[in-house]
Amino acid sequence: MDDIITLEFDDGTTVECEIRGVFDCNGKDYIALDPLDGTDDVYIYGYSENADEETFDILDITDEEFKAAVEEFDKIMA
Repeated sequence: MDDIITLEFDDGTTVECEIRGVFDCNGKDYIALDPLDGTDDVYIYGYSENADEETFDILDITDEEFKAAVEEFDKIMA
């Protein structure tokens, strides 16, 4: 897994992010990303490893999934 990835948003802007880690919440995998833009933000997305086990997809998640994943991430980081 690369340590740095680039996210591209719908409006065409991009941001480089460092991968903080992948974690499980309610039986699904999520990825935590630290944007390298000088903020203290953490982005959380769904995570799906591809069959080659070398690449992965970042997935949009619902607001409900996001809230649960943030709670789990906060527990892990505490």
